[in-house]
Amino acid sequence: MAKVHPNMVPAPGAVVFHVASSIAERAEEAPTTLTVWRKSLLFDCKGFTVFDAKGNLAYRVDSYASENGDEVVLMDAAGRPAFTVCRKRFSLQGEQWLVFAGEETRRPVYAVRRSGRGKTMAHVTACGGGASPSSPSYEVEGSYARRCCVVYDAERRAVAEVRPKEVVGTDVFRLVVQPGVGASLAMAVVVALEQMFARPSLLRSWST
Repeated sequence: MAKVHPNMVPAPGAVVFHVASSIAERAEEAPTTLTVWRKSLLFDCKGFTVFDAKGNLAYRVDSYASENGDEVVLMDAAGRPAFTVCRKRFSLQGEQWLVFAGEETRRPVYAVRRSGRGKTMAHVTACGGGASPSSPSYEVEGSYARRCCVVYDAERRAVAEVRPKEVVGTDVFRLVVQPGVGASLAMAVVVALEQMFARPSLLRSWST
């Protein structure tokens, strides 16, 4: 099997937000490539372990087996909460997961809503209460079950992509994030897609 985690020492700069002030800057920056492993490194936990291109720990999700998975915290390499992803109950718009900054769960910054229209899997919409007025919205197309899907912005530019990793099956895959999009936000969207489209979900108990 291909090596999943070549370097387990967290790097101080593992979590990177790419902010581009111009098209020229964006053209000069390289995409962020993450390797996502659908496995927690903690005993009796489900979750994700995510590595950067150098093999350093970048993100983790640890959900104890006793938890139902309706609230999941995405942490950076140091264990600091980056986003919390929560299921929205009693939604009239179909299944939705709300993304909150850090650990607070009062004002969501994004809503990820399952779509049944054509090849669009999900809509990622900025929420007025927690997001800035300039926050963009996105659409996700493809198949999460096959680890092959693309996130498009409003101008139909591919800003993030889930790609299968050769040989190792669907439990290990790549997440490629273009400059100008926060890698942690892209990973939070992956957590929401896992909850909505994986059968069975790695994080969610379907008996609850």
